[in-house]
Amino acid sequence: MIEESGEVVRTQGDSAWVRTLRRTSCGSCSARKGCGTGALAGLFGARAHEVEVLNPIGARIGDEVIVGISETLLVRGSVAVYLLPLLTLMAGALLAEGLAPQLGLAASDIPAIVGGLAGLAAGFFWLRRHNRRWGRDAACMAVILRRIPPMAVAPLLSEKLDAN
Repeated sequence: MIEESGEVVRTQGDSAWVRTLRRTSCGSCSARKGCGTGALAGLFGARAHEVEVLNPIGARIGDEVIVGISETLLVRGSVAVYLLPLLTLMAGALLAEGLAPQLGLAASDIPAIVGGLAGLAAGFFWLRRHNRRWGRDAACMAVILRRIPPMAVAPLLSEKLDAN
Protein backbone atom coordinates (compact mmCIF):
# COMPACT_ATOMS: atom_id res chain seq x y z
CA MET A 1 0.00 0.00 0.00
CA ILE A 2 1.37 3.40 -1.00
CA GLU A 3 0.55 6.00 1.63
CA GLU A 4 0.38 9.80 1.68
CA SER A 5 -0.72 12.24 4.35
CA GLY A 6 -3.28 14.96 3.80
CA GLU A 7 -6.07 17.03 5.30
CA VAL A 8 -9.78 16.40 4.81
CA VAL A 9 -11.31 19.51 3.24
CA ARG A 10 -14.86 18.24 2.66
CA THR A 11 -16.98 15.13 2.98
CA GLN A 12 -20.05 13.77 1.23
CA GLY A 13 -21.57 10.39 2.00
CA ASP A 14 -18.91 7.68 1.93
CA SER A 15 -16.37 9.96 0.23
CA ALA A 16 -14.01 12.67 1.39
CA TRP A 17 -11.84 15.15 -0.48
CA VAL A 18 -8.31 15.22 0.87
CA ARG A 19 -5.78 17.96 0.14
CA THR A 20 -2.24 16.68 -0.26
CA LEU A 21 1.00 18.37 -1.25
CA ARG A 22 2.57 17.17 -4.50
CA ARG A 23 6.16 16.28 -3.70
CA THR A 24 9.07 14.74 -5.53
CA SER A 25 11.88 12.53 -4.30
CA CYS A 26 14.45 14.99 -5.65
CA GLY A 27 15.64 15.97 -2.17
CA SER A 28 17.07 12.50 -1.59
CA CYS A 29 18.64 12.02 -5.02
CA SER A 30 22.37 12.52 -5.53
CA ALA A 31 21.90 13.88 -9.08
CA ARG A 32 19.48 16.65 -8.12
CA LYS A 33 21.66 19.51 -9.45
CA GLY A 34 22.09 18.06 -12.93
CA CYS A 35 18.63 16.59 -13.39
CA GLY A 36 15.87 18.06 -15.56
CA THR A 37 13.17 16.56 -13.34
CA GLY A 38 14.69 18.32 -10.33
CA ALA A 39 14.70 21.61 -12.22
CA LEU A 40 11.04 21.20 -13.16
CA ALA A 41 10.13 20.26 -9.59
CA GLY A 42 11.87 23.40 -8.35
CA LEU A 43 10.06 25.49 -10.93
CA PHE A 44 6.59 24.21 -10.15
CA GLY A 45 7.18 23.58 -6.44
CA ALA A 46 4.96 21.64 -4.07
CA ARG A 47 1.35 22.40 -4.92
CA ALA A 48 -1.77 21.39 -3.05
CA HIS A 49 -3.94 18.86 -4.84
CA GLU A 50 -7.41 17.66 -3.84
CA VAL A 51 -8.42 14.07 -4.46
CA GLU A 52 -11.65 12.20 -3.79
CA VAL A 53 -11.12 9.14 -1.60
CA LEU A 54 -13.23 6.57 0.21
CA ASN A 55 -13.86 7.45 3.85
CA PRO A 56 -14.55 4.21 5.76
CA ILE A 57 -13.34 5.64 9.08
CA GLY A 58 -15.71 8.64 9.05
CA ALA A 59 -13.01 11.32 8.98
CA ARG A 60 -14.27 14.88 9.34
CA ILE A 61 -13.26 18.22 7.85
CA GLY A 62 -9.91 19.34 9.25
CA ASP A 63 -8.71 15.84 10.20
CA GLU A 64 -5.15 14.97 9.22
CA VAL A 65 -5.28 11.52 7.63
CA ILE A 66 -3.21 8.88 5.88
CA VAL A 67 -4.55 7.99 2.42
CA GLY A 68 -3.53 4.76 0.70
CA ILE A 69 -3.71 3.18 -2.73
CA SER A 70 -2.66 -0.34 -3.62
CA GLU A 71 0.55 -0.87 -5.57
CA THR A 72 -1.29 -3.11 -8.04
CA LEU A 73 -3.78 -0.38 -8.85
CA LEU A 74 -0.99 2.15 -9.32
CA VAL A 75 0.92 -0.17 -11.67
CA ARG A 76 -2.21 -0.95 -13.72
CA GLY A 77 -3.01 2.75 -14.00
CA SER A 78 0.56 3.58 -15.02
CA VAL A 79 0.53 0.88 -17.70
CA ALA A 80 -2.76 2.19 -19.03
CA VAL A 81 -1.63 5.82 -19.11
CA TYR A 82 1.83 5.24 -20.58
CA LEU A 83 1.71 2.01 -22.57
CA LEU A 84 -1.75 2.16 -24.18
CA PRO A 85 -1.19 5.44 -26.09
CA LEU A 86 2.20 4.16 -27.25
CA LEU A 87 0.68 0.91 -28.50
CA THR A 88 -2.19 2.66 -30.28
CA LEU A 89 0.29 5.10 -31.88
CA MET A 90 2.36 2.21 -33.24
CA ALA A 91 -0.73 0.25 -34.34
CA GLY A 92 -2.11 3.28 -36.19
CA ALA A 93 1.22 3.92 -37.91
CA LEU A 94 1.64 0.27 -38.95
CA LEU A 95 -1.95 0.02 -40.18
CA ALA A 96 -1.64 3.21 -42.24
CA GLU A 97 1.70 2.10 -43.65
CA GLY A 98 0.15 -1.22 -44.67
CA LEU A 99 -2.78 0.51 -46.35
CA ALA A 100 -0.62 3.15 -48.10
CA PRO A 101 0.09 1.05 -51.25
CA GLN A 102 -3.65 0.63 -51.90
CA LEU A 103 -4.03 4.41 -51.67
CA GLY A 104 -1.10 5.08 -53.98
CA LEU A 105 1.02 6.64 -51.23
CA ALA A 106 3.67 3.91 -50.83
CA ALA A 107 6.66 6.22 -51.36
CA SER A 108 5.64 8.61 -48.59
CA ASP A 109 5.90 8.57 -44.81
CA ILE A 110 2.84 10.78 -44.45
CA PRO A 111 0.35 7.90 -44.08
CA ALA A 112 2.39 6.41 -41.22
CA ILE A 113 2.62 9.80 -39.50
CA VAL A 114 -1.11 10.50 -39.90
CA GLY A 115 -1.98 6.94 -38.86
CA GLY A 116 0.26 7.19 -35.81
CA LEU A 117 -1.32 10.47 -34.74
CA ALA A 118 -4.80 9.01 -35.29
CA GLY A 119 -3.85 5.96 -33.20
CA LEU A 120 -2.46 8.17 -30.45
CA ALA A 121 -5.65 10.25 -30.43
CA ALA A 122 -7.74 7.06 -30.29
CA GLY A 123 -5.69 5.83 -27.32
CA PHE A 124 -6.16 9.10 -25.44
CA PHE A 125 -9.88 9.11 -26.28
CA TRP A 126 -10.24 5.55 -24.93
CA LEU A 127 -8.36 6.48 -21.74
CA ARG A 128 -10.51 9.56 -21.17
CA ARG A 129 -13.70 7.59 -21.63
CA HIS A 130 -12.66 4.76 -19.33
CA ASN A 131 -11.13 7.10 -16.76
CA ARG A 132 -14.60 8.47 -16.02
CA ARG A 133 -15.90 4.95 -15.38
CA TRP A 134 -12.86 3.96 -13.29
CA GLY A 135 -13.15 7.18 -11.28
CA ARG A 136 -16.58 6.11 -10.05
CA ASP A 137 -15.51 2.54 -9.24
CA ALA A 138 -14.82 2.09 -5.51
CA ALA A 139 -12.25 -0.63 -6.28
CA CYS A 140 -10.15 1.96 -8.15
CA MET A 141 -10.20 4.70 -5.52
CA ALA A 142 -7.75 5.62 -2.80
CA VAL A 143 -8.97 5.10 0.75
CA ILE A 144 -8.44 6.86 4.08
CA LEU A 145 -6.53 4.36 6.19
CA ARG A 146 -6.29 6.20 9.52
CA ARG A 147 -6.28 9.56 11.25
CA ILE A 148 -2.99 11.18 12.27
CA PRO A 149 -3.23 12.07 15.97
CA PRO A 150 -2.93 15.86 16.55
CA MET A 151 0.17 15.31 18.70
CA ALA A 152 1.95 13.65 15.75
CA VAL A 153 1.30 16.60 13.43
CA ALA A 154 2.85 19.32 15.62
CA PRO A 155 6.36 17.76 15.85
CA LEU A 156 6.45 17.25 12.07
CA LEU A 157 5.63 20.92 11.49
CA SER A 158 8.22 22.11 14.01
CA GLU A 159 10.88 19.90 12.37
CA LYS A 160 10.11 21.48 8.97
CA LEU A 161 10.32 24.99 10.47
CA ASP A 162 13.62 24.20 12.22
CA ALA A 163 15.09 22.84 8.97
CA ASN A 164 14.36 26.12 7.16
